Amino acid sequence: MAKSSNQPTKRQGKLRRRIAFPILSERFLAPWLRLRKWSMRAGLAAIVFAVLLAGFYFYVRAQTLPDSTVSQTSQMLDIQGNVIDTFHAGENRRSVALDDIAHELVDATLAIEDRRFYDHSGFDLKGMARAVVVNVQSLSTRQGASTLTQQLARNLYLTHERTWHRKLKEAMYTAQLEMNYSKDEILAMYLNQIYYGHGSYGIEAAAMMYFDKHASELSLAESAMLAGIPKGPKYYSPYMNMKNAKDRQFVILEAMKEGGSITEEQAKAAYAEVLDFQPLGSAEQEGFAPYFRDYIRSVAVDKLGIDEKLLNEGGITIYTTLDQEVQAAAEEAIKNGIPESSEQQAALVAIDPRSGYIKAMVGGRDYKKNQYNRAFASTRQPGSSFKPFLYLTAIRSGFMSPITRFRSEPTVFSYDEGRKTYEPSNYGDKYTGDYIDMRQAIGGSDNIYAVNTIMTVGADKVIETARSLGVGSPMSPVPSLALGTFPVSPFEMASAYGTFANAGTRVEPVAILRIEDRKGNVLYEARQQSKQVVTPAEAYVMTSLLESVFDEGGTAHRVSATIKRPVAGKTGTTSTDAWLVGYTPELAAAVWVGYDKDRMLTVAEAHRAAPIFANFIEGALAAVPPKIFPVPEGVVNVYIEPESGKLAAAGCPGNRRMETFLAGTEPTEVCGSAATKGAESGNGGAGNGGKAEKHRSWWQDLKRWWTD
Repeated sequence: MAKSSNQPTKRQGKLRRRIAFPILSERFLAPWLRLRKWSMRAGLAAIVFAVLLAGFYFYVRAQTLPDSTVSQTSQMLDIQGNVIDTFHAGENRRSVALDDIAHELVDATLAIEDRRFYDHSGFDLKGMARAVVVNVQSLSTRQGASTLTQQLARNLYLTHERTWHRKLKEAMYTAQLEMNYSKDEILAMYLNQIYYGHGSYGIEAAAMMYFDKHASELSLAESAMLAGIPKGPKYYSPYMNMKNAKDRQFVILEAMKEGGSITEEQAKAAYAEVLDFQPLGSAEQEGFAPYFRDYIRSVAVDKLGIDEKLLNEGGITIYTTLDQEVQAAAEEAIKNGIPESSEQQAALVAIDPRSGYIKAMVGGRDYKKNQYNRAFASTRQPGSSFKPFLYLTAIRSGFMSPITRFRSEPTVFSYDEGRKTYEPSNYGDKYTGDYIDMRQAIGGSDNIYAVNTIMTVGADKVIETARSLGVGSPMSPVPSLALGTFPVSPFEMASAYGTFANAGTRVEPVAILRIEDRKGNVLYEARQQSKQVVTPAEAYVMTSLLESVFDEGGTAHRVSATIKRPVAGKTGTTSTDAWLVGYTPELAAAVWVGYDKDRMLTVAEAHRAAPIFANFIEGALAAVPPKIFPVPEGVVNVYIEPESGKLAAAGCPGNRRMETFLAGTEPTEVCGSAATKGAESGNGGAGNGGKAEKHRSWWQDLKRWWTD
């Protein structure tokens, strides 16, 4: 049988196999060829990377670490250029060996700062990954990834600026530290370097400052408390905010428990332990004007943005407004004004009304026992010392003048369209039972007159006036506002009264004039902020009225003999607070006395504010010649007959009194038969009739002579 024509011959089969083999070989070998090529490239890259890594290693190895940043003492100067405080780090740093640090403190620090410290070589890749996950989940930067070695490199050699250049340097210095020191050495350096707040650097200084213990003696509770402070000394210091400090302590104890260094029972016991903190260290206990110095620190850091590290280590100079003589007078007046055995507290703020310079500040009787600055405590009812804002509103309104009269007797006032009533009373339930004018009401602090006034001019207007003078505390437009029932701070009151002393120009208070770095470059310079909020004439009329407080019959008359210069002011007394806020042409001051826990004041305790004010003014201005308040344009002084409020003449039956008015608001009707009008400032009196006016002191005689 013949072969089929489509059957391949032997030659054709061989040919087909030859053609198919390369195709099959290429199909199976291509991946292996590609893998081989990739492997060669990867190997080459690995070799290059290894060479670079080795080069980096030997380069870093060959480099020497730079000298660590040397801390320099910063200074705080008073207005005369005298040093009143220093900020430093090095002097309050006592290095100790790692073996002399309690293992609880070491464990607490590692648990919260770098739990894998002994497992990495300076860079914690797992920690970085974990931080990225946590931050992505929370859409924030809640968790950082810096190791202790990185933190040490940054603290020793670098600033805290966030730049790639700084980060590269940090990486190199971190590697160098790991190459040149053991883990224990790095940990010891870290614990001796880190800042624990209030000028204490290193765990030994911190342990002594907070607990009066060596670092080796710290308990678990104390260790967990201290380990939390470096993250933010001003937020986690138990002296500054105990709640934040306890919250941070709890987080650290939980971290230690999770890491296995303590049990749950130990964590609970440590958190429940009541710690015995020492008063702040000697650097902050002793020295001059401690409340003022604390205030300067807070302003520099919180308001002006000065970095705490720069403040404590950068060698900066802060020029302040403090006057040592004025401050000494303030501290002396409070020291002598309250018996040593008393628990009553006091505060005093003094401001130069012309410049706004804070000249003195006392926030309490004993800084060592309590660092709370009562000069800024907006929890004190000013009582009648608030009334000048009320009467200024009345004078400006045009509805009232110093001779406007209301009857001093128990009165029930209706307000809120008759839906509510208010029944004030005078101190000691004392009333004249007759009509009195504004000067009499201010001198005797009559509450019925004050409420009549606020009902006449409107509480909203009074609040506007107080705000314009610098009172920022919350107030509500109700009749009791007239009697100072809404709390304010001594700082606000001193500043507001300073506007009267400065002819109606309010100058924003200032405590820091300038800040310079260690090279003399100006980091901050204050600019005076002033605004004419009251006319000079209105301010002078109020000053004239407030001088009556020191006249015979005035609520501060008992201290008038102590003050041998023109002075104006107002007392204020509530059941728990007593005030005297006043001023001379050169100085405005607010004095508050009371108890921190709103304890009721006795009569004797309530009378301590006025003597403190009087002794302070005389002591602070002992070297300053007395000056009268200058009389501005727009003021008219005329003699009136107080019983009628008319101009006094020879035929007037009662006494006569020189009164001060805004020009155009003085009375025109003359009492008695002689129609001789009293003179304007620089003109003359209204005749010689009537009984002679009584004068308290030489400056009132001088004023009368000047206007006559």
